[in-house]
Amino acid sequence: MPAASRLIVLNSPANESLIILSDVHLGNDLNDLTPAGFRRSSIVDTDLASLLAHYRRSPCEGTRWRLVIAGDFIDFVGMSLLPRDGEQLVEATDEEREHGLGNSADHARLKLRAVAERHGVVFDALADFIGAGHAVTIIHGNHDVEFHWDVVKDGLRSLLVSRAITRSGEAREKAEALAGEFAGRVEFAPWFYYVGGMAYIEHGHQYDTLCSTENVMAPLSPTNPLRIARSFSDVLLRWVVRPTRGVSEYGHESKGVIDYVLLGASLGVGGIVRLFTRFVSAVIELFRMRRAHLSAAAGLLRVEHERRMGAMAEATRVGIERLRALAALQVPPVTRSAQKIMASVLLDRLALGLAATAAITPLALRGLHHPWSWAVVAGIVTGWVALHRRLTVQRREWFGEKLDNNAVLVERAGHLARLFPAAFVVMGHTHTPAVVSVAEGAATYVNVGSWHEAEATSADTFRAARTHLVIHPAASGPHAEFLAWGAEGPRRFVSGT
Repeated sequence: MPAASRLIVLNSPANESLIILSDVHLGNDLNDLTPAGFRRSSIVDTDLASLLAHYRRSPCEGTRWRLVIAGDFIDFVGMSLLPRDGEQLVEATDEEREHGLGNSADHARLKLRAVAERHGVVFDALADFIGAGHAVTIIHGNHDVEFHWDVVKDGLRSLLVSRAITRSGEAREKAEALAGEFAGRVEFAPWFYYVGGMAYIEHGHQYDTLCSTENVMAPLSPTNPLRIARSFSDVLLRWVVRPTRGVSEYGHESKGVIDYVLLGASLGVGGIVRLFTRFVSAVIELFRMRRAHLSAAAGLLRVEHERRMGAMAEATRVGIERLRALAALQVPPVTRSAQKIMASVLLDRLALGLAATAAITPLALRGLHHPWSWAVVAGIVTGWVALHRRLTVQRREWFGEKLDNNAVLVERAGHLARLFPAAFVVMGHTHTPAVVSVAEGAATYVNVGSWHEAEATSADTFRAARTHLVIHPAASGPHAEFLAWGAEGPRRFVSGT
């Protein structure tokens, strides 16, 4: 098992003022497969750059500002880039040749460069913010687990350093000194970021069975440790969503079998065949991942995960039992269960419908002339309705109401506040801003929403909340403001505005 990443344990000073935001998803519209598809709003970049410039110039109550990005800063999963000629890469797999660069270290490094080119205004603003003496901590989310690789972390630091030097106009000898100091202010947290008594921060995907990682401290693929393990949502995004024009990344929680049949019909005969083929390939991959969970290599990864947890516990003095209790709150990936895979892609309902149709069809062909025929049909329909309702209830138990994880994150936040005492428990992932009292009033859960927004195509185009949480240290205890960025700068966030 290769030593894929250095274990970096962060010190968590309680004298810094924190700016916390999440789910920026830079690069998620870089798509060589369907280039005329989803387009990201460029206004988000200018707004985020304005926010960074505002706080760079603003005084804080702490020793400096620390920007904490609570996951999904870079959308390594969402972008689909085909290899360019002349690039020296780990040999691409058949899947990567079909769907674009994968999540090996060198593939992710090339994706990062493309993102920096596409979102230069954000990278420039971030470089200015750090160059002014402030710090940044990036927590790994489910869309940027690729920050597990050291070369990707170092690559981001290098990109920011080079921009800072260029923009500051430093002489060469000063620039070299700046580089080391600057890079030291860019930190990464593979699991969570904790400032005792003040804030516990993580992305939140580990409480979502469709997005969770088996081993958060060793998130490698059991079948190929040069790659990151994919989640259920990663597979559907790469195999089905990105290659199919007109299929949105979001909104699938409200769709059923009929919706996808209608979508296929809208693509024409060739389109529906291609969509069906992609769907079948994705399901095959999901079951292949289930087999991998049972392999000896998966066992070695669990050992490595435990070893790295032990190292973290010792270095931070958090205690291994507390980290194990934290890990126990996470939910296993859906790909560990064949039954859950079937439910997640609605194959169980489809199979039930086909079985009911197959049972009724011979009776209909023979003619429903006898009373017993109608009784049999009624029994089949009644059984179908009862089983369908049971599958619906079971799906909600496994995946939440309409695949909505907001309630799950709130429930977990109460446990987190007890394990890691803090005034604020902060997460992202669901893209839905929220402020909820948890742990019997001892802490406040805040979901900091998202900065992920599509280019406006109609009046009802989704607009990101552009929310962020600011926490200041104080002798009497930390105090916070939940804010949204607007044309006039930061303003207090009010739900529904």
